Amino acid sequence: MTQSTLNETHNPSLKSWVQSANDGKTDFPIQNLPFASFNETTGGKGFRGGVAIGDQIVDLKAVSEAGLFDGLAKDAVDAAANEKLNTFMAMGKEAWSALRAALSGALAEGSEQQTAMEACLVAQSDVEYGNPCHIPDYTDFYASVHHATNIGALFRPDNPLLPNYKWIPIGYHGRSSSIGVSGQSFPRPKGQTKAPDAAEPSFGPCKRLDFELEMGAFVGKGNDIGESVSIEDAEDHVFGMCLFNDWSARDIQGWEYQPLGPFLAKNFASTISPWIVTMEALAPYRVAFSHPADDPQPLPYLTSDENSAKGGLDIELEVLLQTEKMRNAGEAAVSLATSNMKYSYWTIAQMMTHHTVGGCNMQAGDLMATGTMSGPDASEACAMIELTSGGKNPITLPNGETRTFLEDGDTVVVKGFCKSDQPVRIGFGECAGTVLPAK
Repeated sequence: MTQSTLNETHNPSLKSWVQSANDGKTDFPIQNLPFASFNETTGGKGFRGGVAIGDQIVDLKAVSEAGLFDGLAKDAVDAAANEKLNTFMAMGKEAWSALRAALSGALAEGSEQQTAMEACLVAQSDVEYGNPCHIPDYTDFYASVHHATNIGALFRPDNPLLPNYKWIPIGYHGRSSSIGVSGQSFPRPKGQTKAPDAAEPSFGPCKRLDFELEMGAFVGKGNDIGESVSIEDAEDHVFGMCLFNDWSARDIQGWEYQPLGPFLAKNFASTISPWIVTMEALAPYRVAFSHPADDPQPLPYLTSDENSAKGGLDIELEVLLQTEKMRNAGEAAVSLATSNMKYSYWTIAQMMTHHTVGGCNMQAGDLMATGTMSGPDASEACAMIELTSGGKNPITLPNGETRTFLEDGDTVVVKGFCKSDQPVRIGFGECAGTVLPAK
């Protein structure tokens, strides 16, 4: 696995001439430089690639048209100037790194390109976002052993984890067409449900709507059908990470999921953050990975020295809730849980490797979600079904409202950032979605 190594773009003393990037609070200092697809909300020039710096966006189409870069960085920015980032993502690691280095140099204090780059900035407050890339396929994994155990205990108290869980990265193929960017709103899904004491199922709106706090990993460079990606090469194929909310209709899921797994309970909406934080930007926040000594150890094809040494990611995660009543009263969203990506039982490299071991051909823009990233503590349970013990223990919010599952008008916000023991903090922005009444 050829993980990104530290270089000048990670230098913690590096500052930008964009002053908002230097305040220590922004998600987007010069050490981050994440990618998105954006357009102005009024008088827009059309969606195109952009890079966040402080409270601004570098318009990559403007950079391309101005001819500010040369060599591989020029080829990369020309590709990233398109409406979607797929072509750029498919170029591979050398191109991604070349553009990051060129942007870092152009945005750094003292850059000779400052005047030219200033003409390429757009305020984030003036834009809307689209999905950063076309997402050909989407796979949802089940990578938190704590979430898997908590959910399993609700349905199988004597045997929460199925025998295969600690041997393979479990996943299912989801629906990419209903993945939307932060700000997404969607009607409450409808479907069949069956109460335990009912003789037959009934049809109607979901009554047990849930969120799931997850991370997403975007594939960059693909592989040919029949070609497996080794654990050593896996991260050469992963472009970057985003925040992900896998909305779930628990009552629909409970009736339909046997024997083939999730279907209508998961296909009505999923929400991602606009910004993709590259794997190169995440290099300072890598942590060691291992399974507990008394657990089964990963099979050889899922094992490498580098994956063990720094396959994990230290990403702080939080999920917040704002009800319609709170919103009308001008009250901010309240935190429901915090967690961390480092609790994942499987690494991104292992997910990529296992996904392709049978010959599956991945494409630029494919999305792999981690599954709910719950931690070992009760305060780190990252879905309502866990937080409320399957709806048996309602949550009381500061304004006196209670929730067992989500109600119409509720907005769920997912946030994430990396700090660890590093001097620089980088973040992912936010991933927000709102539940509307069923149609």
